Amino acid sequence: MSQKTVRKAIFPVGGMGTRFLPATKAMPKEMLPVVDKPLIQYAVEEAQAAGIEDFIFVTGRGKHAIEDHFDVSFELDRLLWERERSDLLSDIRKWMPAPGQISYMRQMEPLGLGHAVWCARNLIGNEPFAVLLADDLVLSKTPCLKQMTDVHSEIGGSLVAVMDVPREHTNRYGILDVQQDDGRLASVRGLVEKPDPEDAPSTLSIIGRYILQPQVFEHLDKQEKGAGGEIQLTDALAASLGSNPFNGLRFEGQRFDCGDKAGFLEATIAFALSRADMASSTRKIIKTYANA
Repeated sequence: MSQKTVRKAIFPVGGMGTRFLPATKAMPKEMLPVVDKPLIQYAVEEAQAAGIEDFIFVTGRGKHAIEDHFDVSFELDRLLWERERSDLLSDIRKWMPAPGQISYMRQMEPLGLGHAVWCARNLIGNEPFAVLLADDLVLSKTPCLKQMTDVHSEIGGSLVAVMDVPREHTNRYGILDVQQDDGRLASVRGLVEKPDPEDAPSTLSIIGRYILQPQVFEHLDKQEKGAGGEIQLTDALAASLGSNPFNGLRFEGQRFDCGDKAGFLEATIAFALSRADMASSTRKIIKTYANA
């Protein structure tokens, strides 16, 4: 049976980035660069590779740099043109969504991920949509969301990217209560937000990639607060179980938590090593400091 194509994606980018202060005092955390691209650009390029056509940014105060990044800079374009740097001009233009493909929505209050997604409800309509968290960066041969849309086109319903975590870390994630698991795809019968290790139904955690059905807004409309006093997306997903198939996909690739300083540093090293123009010099630097 043919499933509805996932055409729209929400990017919740309203967070304050307090773990990266003072760097994020005047710069959005989503603009922190891994090698030479900001985190949010990696997320948008991943969405483009999955066929996303509409990009919805849920922002907050002080996020103008994100809007500027996804806009044309006439002064910079002219300078590069005059200096005959068509290569750089292409680099800053080729990944940008076309005019009319980007929308911006203010969250206004930092009430949690579920609230951020709810803020974009009127731009989604009655169709499946993706959610990408820029803090979660995935290095893979096939972009993570593309892996998910390929599976979604076959099975439909709601789908989340998942990975196994140490049991002592379950209180950092949304955790699946698994009904069946074939090693790649796990059918879900329940979800728990940040359970204590002794209470966790499994160690299979959701990372920041979702394909959701619009029915989730019916539960987010209730504005019920959960863990941390925030409106949790996981709680709304748990409440919507049964209305549609719900599965977790073990994706191919390595996920980096770029909301954490050590994770951000690891991502920078891994992405540099994955590039032909950076691998050799990066290995030399690693050897220098590893032997110090």
